[in-house]
Amino acid sequence: MKIAVVTDSTAYLTEQQVKDHHLYVVPIPVILDGQVYDEGVDITSEEFYQKLKTAETFPSTSQPPLGEMLKLYEDLGNEGYDAVISIHLASTISGFVTTLKNAASTIDNIQVVPYDSGITVMLMGYLAMEAARMARDPEVTVEQITARLDDLRSTIDECFIVNDLQNLVRGGRLSNASAFIGSMLKIKPLLTFDDETNKITAFEKVRSLKKAYARAEQIFEETQERVDYPLRALIIHANDEAAALSWRDKLREKHPNLPIDISYFGPVIGAHLGEKAIALAWIKDFTKE
Repeated sequence: MKIAVVTDSTAYLTEQQVKDHHLYVVPIPVILDGQVYDEGVDITSEEFYQKLKTAETFPSTSQPPLGEMLKLYEDLGNEGYDAVISIHLASTISGFVTTLKNAASTIDNIQVVPYDSGITVMLMGYLAMEAARMARDPEVTVEQITARLDDLRSTIDECFIVNDLQNLVRGGRLSNASAFIGSMLKIKPLLTFDDETNKITAFEKVRSLKKAYARAEQIFEETQERVDYPLRALIIHANDEAAALSWRDKLREKHPNLPIDISYFGPVIGAHLGEKAIALAWIKDFTKE
């Protein structure tokens, strides 16, 4: 069986990773001061955060044109693929994957399997790369790949630290915003994707950035002690690579054998989290199985 893997630009994969895994990446549009940009095509992360400093309005995002997605699937069918697994950002922060599920049955020359990653950013990128790795084996089925993705998805967790909740609140992406709006200048809220709802939830108030980092590390270490599989860590930053590198170096001192990757929040996710947001995330180390 010949299986293609599609994902979207919020996976924040490098050009080399996309090439090596034969992935198809669909750009997500971001709107800034009335101008629409295709993420990773018309605007880089650096350009986005620079424009954000002088923007007159809050940025927003939208879904890629459905017609372009359907054409991509049809083209893959015409290229000889039997199926396509289309892995996209969580349905709780975007309706994109739901739109694709509703439209999948209109394509008749290829089996289209939209997959809700339940997350976004490089964590979703890991899922896409693992799906593509498995798809190289012609004996592997769609069901085997999605079962593997389900397993990995269940091991994902993360702690986001943001400087300002306003973008998340305005965009309706924060499920319990009212509990955290009060004294925003005095606290650093810790956010996560809730395990039950996959919605972004602020779950704890911390009084300083230093304490926020320490609390995120504590949660990660508690997870390490609890699970019976090796973890892979990921530090994700919004235009603050220096902070990400510094945190990685600190974690490597405490956990010298832990794989730690660094990635970033690009324009689409940065539009909701704001500049200088940072996160510690983890997943079962799929390279050790």
